[in-house]
Amino acid sequence: MTNKLIFTIAALGAFANAWTSPCAAEFVTAHPSVSTQILKVSAANEPYNPVIDPAKFSEKITNPYFPLVPGTTFIFAGTRDGVARQAEMVVTNETKTIMGVKCVVVRDVSSSKTQVLEKTTDWYAQDADGNVWYFGEDTAEYNNGKVTTTAGTWMAGVDGAVPGIIMMAKPAIGTGYRQEFRPGVAEDFATIIELNSKAEMPAGKYDNVVVTLDIDLLDKTKLEHKSFAPGVGFIGSEGMVNGHHDVTQLASVLKSK
Repeated sequence: MTNKLIFTIAALGAFANAWTSPCAAEFVTAHPSVSTQILKVSAANEPYNPVIDPAKFSEKITNPYFPLVPGTTFIFAGTRDGVARQAEMVVTNETKTIMGVKCVVVRDVSSSKTQVLEKTTDWYAQDADGNVWYFGEDTAEYNNGKVTTTAGTWMAGVDGAVPGIIMMAKPAIGTGYRQEFRPGVAEDFATIIELNSKAEMPAGKYDNVVVTLDIDLLDKTKLEHKSFAPGVGFIGSEGMVNGHHDVTQLASVLKSK
């Protein structure tokens, strides 16, 4: 379910040549352990088929680094290539059963000014150990109110897709894991690189922040850092995504009474 490896610097040069993001080589020079982890996963192409026992899962997400309480709305502010944009993530009271597992439904809307850019519905569940699993997403990008693409949509149990992990129960530096897996469509991968970081967002200041380095094994230009604060969850990210420089910061959290 997760890969815990002993890292060396041996693969650094190969990684820098293989990963084409302009900031990739610069980053892994300072974090050689990450380069070895990524190469191990992408080059070996080892079979990934986690055992999913529905009896060991729940739609109640209580992991302190990714809590999802129904009725909570997360408001994010940010930029793409310097252009302002915002996003709203709503944890609904809805559930969806996937592979026999009851998942909580989370809806995301990304926009710029008054124009909707993307709408996504995500499905999450938590196992008995406290790991939060990602069971898929239904996503659509928009231009002038019309859907332009649904690329990236996937659901565990369909077309060879299986769930990935979005947050570990016990994060540890150097642990790498697949976040999503539909062969040739969705193959994001994360490595935990910090455990006790500090972060300041419009919503506040945070300590003991977990930081991950996220890549897409299908898009070697992607290199993104994501931050997760205890008791809050995802608070922000920055990096290259789909050829764009994206910055996302938590602005506020609204909870239903």
